[in-house]
Amino acid sequence: MTDIDTDELKRQCRILAKDGLGIAQSPADVSKSGAVRGVVADAIKRWGRLDILVNNAAIPDSTSFDLLTEKRWRHVMSTNLDSIVHCVRAALPYLRQSPCASIVNVASTQGILGQPNALAYGSAKGAVVNLTRCMAVDFGPLGVRVNAIAPGFIDTRMALLPDGSGHEHETTWFKDIYIKYGKLPLRRPGKPEDVAGVIVFLAGDQSRYVTGQVLAVDGGLTCTY
Repeated sequence: MTDIDTDELKRQCRILAKDGLGIAQSPADVSKSGAVRGVVADAIKRWGRLDILVNNAAIPDSTSFDLLTEKRWRHVMSTNLDSIVHCVRAALPYLRQSPCASIVNVASTQGILGQPNALAYGSAKGAVVNLTRCMAVDFGPLGVRVNAIAPGFIDTRMALLPDGSGHEHETTWFKDIYIKYGKLPLRRPGKPEDVAGVIVFLAGDQSRYVTGQVLAVDGGLTCTY
């Protein structure tokens, strides 16, 4: 596991270790290619092989176009999009040696649908969607599968309101539009476990003939209007 937030990384590793999982942590800023190479080197040193890569790093952004500076645009793109390229470039030499190699990229429903004030975030996630397809075509002959998931409203820190006033899933507008009036057919936001199960499926043998696909994990959000 890697993350720029060292304290949270340590906390999550402790939680997983209690379940008996062999977890190693390697803090890094994945928007930096040099840092990513170090993470992959740490994994190879520990296990001697690499079979699965999950690209899940992202930062939220809801900046309107008139306030979207070049610096902010680049920060969102480097974290949400460039990081995937860095991680795949570092991992691919080892993944192609695996008999069961799989890459799972985490996109977003915002990469499929338009949303107000989501220019940077939505553009990055939209690029992740097609990056996944292109990688699947290029890496298929190497025996490396590449798929993506597009989560919708999920109960994580990403859903905290930018002004710090609370959680978007607790707001009146969310409860009315998405729950009461059915914009979310399943009538609830997702949990991290709902997303994790799909990642495990795409990473494992049960999906061994699936590549280049983008699976929405959104409670039905993208099938409504």
